[in-house]
Amino acid sequence: MAEAQFIETIIGVGILLFAAKLMAELFLRLKLPIVLGELLAGMIVGPFALGAFFVVDGRQLLHINDEIKILGEMGAIVILFMAGLEMTPKEFLKGGKASFTVGTLGVVVPFFAGLAVFQMFGFDALQSMLIATALTATSIAISIQVLSEFGKIKTPEARLIIGAAVVDDILAIAVLSVVSSIAGSDGGIDNIDITEVVITILQVLGFFAIMLIVAVVIIPKVITPRLWKAKGSVEGIATASFFGAAALAGSIGLSPIVGAFAVGMALSTTKVFDKIENYIGKIGLIFAPLFFAIIGAQVDLRAVNFEILLISGVVIIVAVVTKLFGCGLPAMLFLKNRQQGMRVGIGMISRGEVGLIVAGVGVTAGILTSEVYSTIVIMVAVTTIITPIWLKMEYRKEQKSGGEGNSEMKIEGNSK
Repeated sequence: MAEAQFIETIIGVGILLFAAKLMAELFLRLKLPIVLGELLAGMIVGPFALGAFFVVDGRQLLHINDEIKILGEMGAIVILFMAGLEMTPKEFLKGGKASFTVGTLGVVVPFFAGLAVFQMFGFDALQSMLIATALTATSIAISIQVLSEFGKIKTPEARLIIGAAVVDDILAIAVLSVVSSIAGSDGGIDNIDITEVVITILQVLGFFAIMLIVAVVIIPKVITPRLWKAKGSVEGIATASFFGAAALAGSIGLSPIVGAFAVGMALSTTKVFDKIENYIGKIGLIFAPLFFAIIGAQVDLRAVNFEILLISGVVIIVAVVTKLFGCGLPAMLFLKNRQQGMRVGIGMISRGEVGLIVAGVGVTAGILTSEVYSTIVIMVAVTTIITPIWLKMEYRKEQKSGGEGNSEMKIEGNSK
């Protein structure tokens, strides 16, 4: 049985990776976002589309089992470690006020807007709260890929997207922790203890601060060519460090990608930076397309009907508008540039694994119906697809106009 599962996993990885790179080539020639091609590749060959027709011994040839999902999560960890390498702790702290404001509003605005809208549509308070929690999440792996494609990863808006998304992710996990405990309690929404809510959020924020400080102080001293002389040792220890930090973050309820990002930042100013960046770039050539293809392969549109589409449309509109206003408007004020601020809002639209986790919590607890679960999955899929297209269109406009002439503009307070 274990051998059959292993073969199923390696077949799945082979099919998804081949399809992802095939679509990447096609989308490159069509001058479309490569990441979008990799997402669509997963949707096309996935078990809910073409993959359903390829059956061997009564089983589908491509099956998204737990092992493949784990490989996808590892891909997200690699992508965020790469993003962390592009931002020094000093730069992160300098942009702290902007990142904290944009990230916080990117959680608060979607949550309360979602709560109000879905209660107006007749959902009970707990269902509305769970849908609203799914709206708070941001998955920046896709935005980072598009920014990298255009060589914009070091621009002010890219740095603000990354910094704000880290804050957003931490707060979204804190909100999820609170809502999960409410969903699992006997008293439900009437049993909310504000003190416990505040303590939970402070615990999550405190853990990230401690982890970042520890990473910045310890990691550069551990990963140094003075200690590690054998070929591949530096790269191996760096990999162990960011996976270890990801595991630590995940063990206390944070998203594992937060830990990987912290280690990436810690290594961004070390002597081994060039060696690690070169190495992880090659690893990313495999893990990144696999991550996006696996996300696409999990999209199941077979059970969609008119009612689900209608609710999904509302959820998607709320998801897009609240991130544009919650993140885009404050970003415009901090960057003092409308176009750059708009890109921050667009870059924060894509939802990811947190949205799907929330949906899973709701279904397991018996709070969300299968229809509402489907709408959250559709919202995650659609926001994941439109973000790279929209972001790429924005940069195409800049290229046509010959650039903005102020790409070196710093976040307010950076030069102080």
